[in-house]
Amino acid sequence: MREIQVQAEWKRSLKAQGAAELLLEAGFYEDAVSRAYYAVLHAAKAALLARDIVTESHTAVRRLFGKELVQQGLLEKEWAMILAHEQDERASADYDVELTFSQEVAAQRVEQAQRFLKRIFSFLQTEGLDDIAPT
Repeated sequence: MREIQVQAEWKRSLKAQGAAELLLEAGFYEDAVSRAYYAVLHAAKAALLARDIVTESHTAVRRLFGKELVQQGLLEKEWAMILAHEQDERASADYDVELTFSQEVAAQRVEQAQRFLKRIFSFLQTEGLDDIAPT
């Protein structure tokens, strides 16, 4: 296990989630959606690293998360679907300048990311990372 890298990705995930919550509260909905995705991305990378799986791209994280964690029965399919949905929404939030997100939709993405982090926290504990910071 790459414990130092897992810890670093997990900390980055928590920071992104905190930023998503602050941005949501301040009314920056597109930015909150984007940060929520990065919280999920870094949590997914931490989970993969806990199994010694290194990824180099967003696409690889998405593909390997499903293949190595969900298909192997380590995590439920719901979490791969959340990762995919958050990634798609982030692309829209960052690159579609005509699209705006409502407070309700942004709040849903941020809450969904929080649920994802809680599930990954539980997974990391089962992988022997008992000293990891809680969500």
